Amino acid sequence: MLSPALSPALSAAALPQHTPLVAATRDGMVESIHYGSAIALDADGTTVAAAGDPLAPFYPRSSLKPLQAVAMVRAGLELPTELLALAAASHSGSAKHRQGALRILELHGLSVSDFENSRDLPYGPGEREEWLRNGGRSTQLTQNCSGKHAAMAATCAINGWPVKGYLDPSHPLQRLVATTVTELTGEEPLALSTDGCGTPLYALTLPGMARAFGAIARAAADSSGRNDDDGPAQLGAEAAVGLAMQQHPDMVAGEGRDVTELMRLLPGAVAKDGFEGVQLVGLADGRSAAVKISDGGDRARMPATVKLLEALGVDTAPLAGIGTAPVLGGGHHVGLLQATDFLTHTFPSAPVNEAL
Repeated sequence: MLSPALSPALSAAALPQHTPLVAATRDGMVESIHYGSAIALDADGTTVAAAGDPLAPFYPRSSLKPLQAVAMVRAGLELPTELLALAAASHSGSAKHRQGALRILELHGLSVSDFENSRDLPYGPGEREEWLRNGGRSTQLTQNCSGKHAAMAATCAINGWPVKGYLDPSHPLQRLVATTVTELTGEEPLALSTDGCGTPLYALTLPGMARAFGAIARAAADSSGRNDDDGPAQLGAEAAVGLAMQQHPDMVAGEGRDVTELMRLLPGAVAKDGFEGVQLVGLADGRSAAVKISDGGDRARMPATVKLLEALGVDTAPLAGIGTAPVLGGGHHVGLLQATDFLTHTFPSAPVNEAL
């Protein structure tokens, strides 16, 4: 029987010291507050702005996918750009997403029987409704990580590694992923768990993940003038993944998704969200932003992220449509979901754990 007492890990003193990042108002009164932590880094890795407890370990969830894709490209995975973007995706489950995952498998002599991810309905609301209306059920193909899992199985086939068991942390593929994550983030994972789809999941910090996204976006920018026929071997893995995501933002998420919209509105950006309120953005010059919403609230990710981008000097006017959201009453606009003034002050050289 579980003890009703809090374990030491859950004592108040041990919890991350998050701060209010986003609030919802209704007729002028604050109705809800989303706490969290955030950090914006300059291209050289110095802190431009920070809030909350950005050094607190957190699970990046699906925002880790571009780093996993970099590891797979380093291991020899070569895919058309739209399929490489799908390998880094949390897709909505549309027909093109499902067909893309199947194509990755077919190109490497594999089938859906080689999937080891969990089953789920399509992630996108519209895609889910259509799937159910047509008699669909939860499958591994419709699960939002199927592009990544198809690519993982394909990477194993390319290298002669066992496809069965590719999710085991001791598998050669996952060992390579772990090494790549350490290299790109500049830090050793602080804990190991399992993501919802079954892949190994590493606890990292917001600055570490921000560094990784800045490196991927800058590599893509540095290679953007190369021949369109250049593959990963010529571009480099980070550039190949970043360019694929930029060129096919609809494959990274889907129509109507804010991550897809952000990359369309902000040329040169590489963006990826993650369950439990995680958002990462890398910019073409290597600057980056990272957000973790403490309650896992998905609606708060983007308002906080747009506020961070503003602190980095980005013109966020084109992002107004995803940086706030209306609060409705009786079908009418009666309030607003928006970022707080958590970045009133910025500190170009402040320690990353300095609360604002």
